[in-house]
Amino acid sequence: MSIFDVLDLIGGLALFLFGMHIMGDALEKAAGSRLKNILAGMTGSPLRALLLGLGVTAVIQSSSATTVMVVGFVNSGLMELRQAIGVIMGANIGTTVTAWLLSLSGIQGDSLVLKLLKPSSFTPVLALIGILLVLGSKRSVRRDAGTALLGFAVLMAGMETMSGAVAPLAHSETFASLLLVFTNPILGVLAGAALTAVIQSSSASVGILQALSATGAVTNAVAIPIIMGQNIGTTVTALLSSVGTTRAARRAALVHFYFNLIGTVVCLPVFWLIRDLAAPAILGESASAFSIAVFHSVFNVTCTALLFPFRGKLEALAIRTIPETAQDAPFAMLDERLLATPAIAAERCRTLICDMASRAERNLLLAISLLVEPSDSAFETVEAEESYLDRCEDALGSYLVKLSASDPSEADSRCVSQWLHTVTDLERIGDHAMNIAQHARDMAKSGHRFSPAAQADLQVITDALTETVTRATQAFRDGDIPAAERVEPLEDVIDSLSAQLRDRHVKRLQAGQCEFANSFAFDEILTDLERVGDHCSNIAACEIALSAANMDMHAYRDAVKAGETGDFRSERKAAAARYRLPPL
Repeated sequence: MSIFDVLDLIGGLALFLFGMHIMGDALEKAAGSRLKNILAGMTGSPLRALLLGLGVTAVIQSSSATTVMVVGFVNSGLMELRQAIGVIMGANIGTTVTAWLLSLSGIQGDSLVLKLLKPSSFTPVLALIGILLVLGSKRSVRRDAGTALLGFAVLMAGMETMSGAVAPLAHSETFASLLLVFTNPILGVLAGAALTAVIQSSSASVGILQALSATGAVTNAVAIPIIMGQNIGTTVTALLSSVGTTRAARRAALVHFYFNLIGTVVCLPVFWLIRDLAAPAILGESASAFSIAVFHSVFNVTCTALLFPFRGKLEALAIRTIPETAQDAPFAMLDERLLATPAIAAERCRTLICDMASRAERNLLLAISLLVEPSDSAFETVEAEESYLDRCEDALGSYLVKLSASDPSEADSRCVSQWLHTVTDLERIGDHAMNIAQHARDMAKSGHRFSPAAQADLQVITDALTETVTRATQAFRDGDIPAAERVEPLEDVIDSLSAQLRDRHVKRLQAGQCEFANSFAFDEILTDLERVGDHCSNIAACEIALSAANMDMHAYRDAVKAGETGDFRSERKAAAARYRLPPL
């Protein structure tokens, strides 16, 4: 084997891996969120989970991608561990499709049909179709399909190049002696595991083995242990992806590892005994791309058949390895693995924002209650919740920015843009709730209290604000546009009430009915209440903007001010009547 053969081998390997990469990525992207939504919505049927894992992997041509996806789903709470086990087992079977496609390169014969089945005959046509789709189509799905076809053509070209480059090894005594080392099955398993761990694709490593089989020097007895080891090596990708995740996600990655490891541990001694005792002639024959595909499929199907009834034991083993004492990562549903599926990632963001909205609402109402009934425990709750809202804003803000850069759909992109504002508004509501609670606590410690008249005035504006916050959070959680449209009139009433309360407070001070020491706190609380109303208005405006494709938050505000929103004046009048201040 000359230096030029080595260069051809390196070039062929590079083309093969590159083709595998772009084909897998394109197929995964072309599949869109549909296949992944099916996985995420998995039922409790283990058989259905297995079949879906098989189907998804057969489509996207990567068991590693499927397993990493599953780890992300478990981490984010979209899938339970017991559901993930079936998917992982199915993925191991689905990944054998690639080996069957690559085995087409070994077809021999002079008939027209056999020649047409050879990749060298049809891949140029696929490449032409692919480039036409990539260059001529405006739809992303078609472009992705075209990229997948180009990836397959590049993959097969790399396969042909590798096969041609290693052909001289058939007559190499050095290569033959090297292969003698792998007559020890354990060394074969280790070699297969190491190769797959490095390139992080069992499909690619099986393809490399199929290319080497073109030399005729690789026997079936050597190839089978390597295939077993490749199944172990492919688990490295999922194990690496589980670092820093929840214990459930780490357990899912461990299940993948244990499944492949136990399958190899069980099957390897059986193979060893058959080889040494029965010595079937097929094991001494030269491996081919076809026979490798057969053994790859038989091994994975056998492992699944053996271990499928014991999936509960696999789950228990993973749980025992990572016990309940471990701490879950905060905000686990914001898993970066889901960014590859923007639709699912966006839904995860919305779920967390809904929780954030509910917490902000409860915290504000609790802070307001402290103005009437001071409580140290309630204050500590407000303080803890405000800290959580701060962390939530940081986590969501960072994740939404990453999501916006992950090529989401136009609808998801609009949502992300508006949600960035909503998250900020919810965090600010938490800040103002904390300010109100702090003022209430300071007054309680100093022994000062608002006059009965001031308390009555505050009750009116806080009642109005309670309705405003409730409608704003309801609008976001339920997509309730009528509720959102009622927020702006309420916010306008709150602004008016705030101005009136300041005037009435000055009059009470002049009449000696209030303590001057409370003036600062009263004014600051009014400012906080008014600001909360503004943020509620922002939240509602974002929801309305999302419901109208050609309107943004500022356009909505302009329309309100111009009197173009229909019921604004009547809603404002009704709200003003509900929240009328008592006479001085």
